[in-house]
Amino acid sequence: MSFAVIKTGGKQYKVKASDILKIERLKESKAESKIEFNEILAYGDDKNLEVGSPFVKGAKVEAELIKNSKNRTILIFKKRRRQNSRRKNGHRQQYSLIKISKIFNKDGVLLAEAKKVEKKEEKKIKQETK
Repeated sequence: MSFAVIKTGGKQYKVKASDILKIERLKESKAESKIEFNEILAYGDDKNLEVGSPFVKGAKVEAELIKNSKNRTILIFKKRRRQNSRRKNGHRQQYSLIKISKIFNKDGVLLAEAKKVEKKEEKKIKQETK
């Protein structure tokens, strides 16, 4: 099973073909568009491993953007005791839901590809992530 380690949004993710990830929001991207990640830290399979320093030149991962949305509200409550001082605040972090479709090595050879999924199965996946 081939995998790759990508860097996006200041974080690193180990991905395989047909994985669904929740990452930091990608700006200027619309739903169901193709995304290409060029910052590949490593890729390989059960036997081989290619590690970059810091990135592997020529390697890339293609993904499909499922949707852009916001997470649930996180409440921030600060209280200073005996000061009659309280502050209540909320925050909703934006995220992008992506599906990894292809992984390419440094020579441009296809390592892994996601299987084609029917429309009914995609709807189930979208309902589960809500």
